[in-house]
This record gives sequence, structure tokens and C-alpha cells, in this order.
Amino acid sequence: MAATSLSVSLPSAAITNRASAEANTLNRHANIIACSASENTFSHQERSGMRRAFLLGVGALLLPTSPLLAQGKPENYEIFVDKQDGYSYYYPSDWREFDFRGHDSAFKDRYLQLQNVRLSFIPSDKSDIHDLGPIEEVVANLVKHVYSAPNQVANIMEMRERSTDGKNYCTFEYVLTSPNFSRAAFATIAIGNGRYYTLIVGANERRWRKFRNKLKVVADSFQVLDMI
Repeated sequence: MAATSLSVSLPSAAITNRASAEANTLNRHANIIACSASENTFSHQERSGMRRAFLLGVGALLLPTSPLLAQGKPENYEIFVDKQDGYSYYYPSDWREFDFRGHDSAFKDRYLQLQNVRLSFIPSDKSDIHDLGPIEEVVANLVKHVYSAPNQVANIMEMRERSTDGKNYCTFEYVLTSPNFSRAAFATIAIGNGRYYTLIVGANERRWRKFRNKLKVVADSFQVLDMI
């Protein structure tokens, strides 16, 4: 399985208008995803229950088809595989699944709830992330206008691209700073199965230095799979 990477550093971006802080930012982002996604006939709670049963009941049969398993699961991580929706990723083994509005799956630290990973997708008529436009512009637009609130300063720290099994991914690191709160995160985007996938894993900025490498494993592990 061939994989290539490209590292690009982007300048800082500032956003100066006033509005809600981090909690409102996450809800606003969730609403954007939820409104754009196709209608689901089951409630999110029902889907979460179905997913857990699916993983526990037949996950062992599906895992061998995942490229992640072929690489070997890192110590102290678990693998989440959703063949019905076409993706997989690692998450720390001491994290727990929870419902995050507008997202298909999410896990969080049992004690530090702002330390979490969540995965969402929306329909897309594109076949590759490069069809969205220049990656630098795509990333800047996401961080400035989708992930951040108007009263937050957004800094893009790093951006990297990789290609795995013929699919292209972009992972970028960013920090959102508001007057009373700062959050750092990695986001990985990819397109496949007629869907635009976004995985975000982050933590309080004060804890970022300690947990950054641990969370980077999650961001780098995300892969799009063929749907069943």
C-alpha cells in the first residue's frame, strides 16, 4: 500500500468580528453538516445503537478488509470501522462513544470531554478533494468560515496531503482562540463514495502539547472504505 505526503506551512489568519464562543462554534458547524446531509429516517440514538450492535456482532468479520488492520493497530488504540458508511479510524482505547449532533460517529475522553474525535459527511458530486479547488484555499475557508466563530482568531499551523490506496487526504492542524478559550485540533478531509468526509480530533489548547502526538495518530488513521 503506497502512501505519499506533502507538507505545507500556511500563514496565520485573523477573524475579528464578535459572536459566540467555542460551544456555539461546534453547534454551528454541526448544524451546517446536519442541514446539508441527506435525510435519515432513524433518530441519531437509534443509529448509534445500531452501529454499536453492528460493530460488536459482525465487526470481527469486517475488520480484515480494512487497510488499517493490515498496518497493525497501535497499542492503546481501538479501531472503528463503519462499512455501511464507508470509513474507519483509530481512537484511544480509553475513550467512549457519544452522540455529537450532526455527526455520524464520535468518541471522547471519559474525563476530558473537550478532548474528542467526531466524523461527519455530506453528499458530494466531486470525486477527489482537489476538485474542490486549491487545497490551501479550501483549508483556509474551512478554518475561517466553517470551524471558527466570528470572535475567534484562527491560526493554521500545518497542512499535509497523503495518498493511500488511490484516495487523497488532507490533514491540517489549527488553533481557534477566543477571549476566554482556545482549542487546537487536527482535521482530515477526503472524498469518496459520493461523500465529503470530515474527521476532527482536538483538545483544549492548554493540553495540546501533551496530547498532540496521541491525537495526530487518530487524524492520520482516517481512511475511506468501499461501502457494502
